[in-house]
Amino acid sequence: MTTALEIRNLHVNVEDKPILKGVNLLVKQGEVHALMGPNGTGKSTLAYALMGHPSYAITAGQIIFKGVDLLELEPDERSRLGLFLAFQYPVAIPGVSVANFLRTALNARRRAADSADKGIPIPEFRKLLRGKMDLLKVPNDFAGRYLNEGFSGGEKKRAEILQMATLEPEIAVLDETDSGLDIDALRIVAEGVNALIGPKMGALVITHYQRLLNYIKPHFVHIMLDGQIVESGGADLALHLEEKGYDWVREKHQEKVEV
Repeated sequence: MTTALEIRNLHVNVEDKPILKGVNLLVKQGEVHALMGPNGTGKSTLAYALMGHPSYAITAGQIIFKGVDLLELEPDERSRLGLFLAFQYPVAIPGVSVANFLRTALNARRRAADSADKGIPIPEFRKLLRGKMDLLKVPNDFAGRYLNEGFSGGEKKRAEILQMATLEPEIAVLDETDSGLDIDALRIVAEGVNALIGPKMGALVITHYQRLLNYIKPHFVHIMLDGQIVESGGADLALHLEEKGYDWVREKHQEKVEV
């Protein structure tokens, strides 16, 4: 059975201000969806609401994943269920190596599935991590460094992609993964994402720019405007945005947005 993330009529407030005003979206395993829109339209709000950030108040709607309403779960429970969020601005964790962080996260997921699980043995984990690092072309010394401490923008994003590879979520949400990356770093990160996306993993790629979609090819593209998804289509929709900008979307949906 294919796992899906279904967002139904989602309304979200931030500091009592309505940001999302009825978002509907269905993302299935094996599908890549791109969510685009001007700054301030609610794209990142959707990502944080999906993962349960306390500053984002859900006022209406549902988020269904594996038959469970995520709104009833804590953020760590959502992650253990198989949902992954790559943050726009990953935080540093001094004193905790990348390898130790990943092993702890993996063991938490294993124990969520089986309370008797004693965790992955260290030799098995090292073999698993080496395989994931080879797949993503991550340097050998990367696993021993403290998580995100002194990392460049590209290294922070690669650490998140390595985390995604290790945890193997069914659905990944990538929030502005291209933010702050030069073209070489963008290509490396995108290649890592492409190596992971397949029949067992779907992705919601949130981005402001078409350039990321030159490397990560979406099956579906959605445009968000004023807290609602107002247009959906194929990959050509992103190319149309790159050529024409967002003015035509605003003009087409002016009445809808003002309601």
